[in-house]
Amino acid sequence: MSTSNASFKNKCVAQVNCIFCENLLCTRGMKAVLLADTEVELFSTDIPPNRTVDFVASCYSTDSCKCKLRDIACLKCGNVVGYHVVAPCKPCLLSCNNGHFWMFNSDAVSTLNRLDATGLNLLLWGDLPELEDSENEESESPSEEECIRLHDPCSQ
Repeated sequence: MSTSNASFKNKCVAQVNCIFCENLLCTRGMKAVLLADTEVELFSTDIPPNRTVDFVASCYSTDSCKCKLRDIACLKCGNVVGYHVVAPCKPCLLSCNNGHFWMFNSDAVSTLNRLDATGLNLLLWGDLPELEDSENEESESPSEEECIRLHDPCSQ
């Protein structure tokens, strides 16, 4: 699902930092709720946070759904800050979602809402370019969906 979907276009864009060391993790964060448990708030992003996090441990699934997940840790301090949905399950894909597969735990990050180009208003997802050069250095690389299909990090 595209982040330009009408239900998400009015959400604020946030900068996401590691709460343990203040390292900038991404500049395209969105406040979200866990699909499997809407009581759990977290932050998500649509672009892999390159050079700020890396995978730790093996893939796992939760009791609430069959998505394949893998924890991610801050490269600066090593603390686990969230997880990546390596392979979403069909029920999660079919439910209302923002199309983001990189999740940050609310208790592991701090956030700051970004301002638009005028510096006066909050930047909204509907006004955000699809990709930002600073976070997408390899714009010619395959899409995340293609990467999931071509290379399953859980098999490592």
